[in-house]
Amino acid sequence: MEFLVTMTTRVPEGTSDEQVAQVKADEAENSARLAQQRRLLRLWRPPLGPGEWRSIGLFTADDADDLERTLAAMPLRIWRSDEVAALGPHPNDPPQVSDEDQDSAEFLTVFHVAPPEDAAPSGAAARAEYERADAEEAERAGDLARAGHLVRLWKLEPAAAEPGVKRALGLWRAADADVLQPILRSLPLDPWMRTDITPLTRHPSDPGHSAP
Repeated sequence: MEFLVTMTTRVPEGTSDEQVAQVKADEAENSARLAQQRRLLRLWRPPLGPGEWRSIGLFTADDADDLERTLAAMPLRIWRSDEVAALGPHPNDPPQVSDEDQDSAEFLTVFHVAPPEDAAPSGAAARAEYERADAEEAERAGDLARAGHLVRLWKLEPAAAEPGVKRALGLWRAADADVLQPILRSLPLDPWMRTDITPLTRHPSDPGHSAP
């Protein structure tokens, strides 16, 4: 199984710089070991606010308990809280994408897709239009993957606050956010979709990129 983990670290006041440096060094060594074991696949930094220290990791594990054992053994866990999202296979997840364009910016997107209700006025016609778009989505996703923009796609569990809304997580590459926006709007399901975008920067311990 694959999991997306948002890791937020808060170093207690009074912690010495030497201790922080040692724990960070231990964390980097542990991340390299997890990458060799294929338990840590990717590691990014999201935008940070004042005083924030966060990273986002893509992990593999047998199940949630196995993942927790991995996270609990990471050196920074003594100061860190983790938010875990279980990822399911998506039918439009592309094959392995080349790293030729690895210098492009990367982005995570969460798609919130709200299919039309059959009981609504013109429900049958709206549903038929939605189903046509849903069928075209796979072809468009394949085109964007071959162009190097769509890297991965997963299913997310529905959110309790959004009954009836389907969710998916995407990893994308583009020159910048302005280039990504029209790419996302070109998706056939865009009229039924709200999209949250998180720009990512490279983490020094990311196993998914070769060193510059």
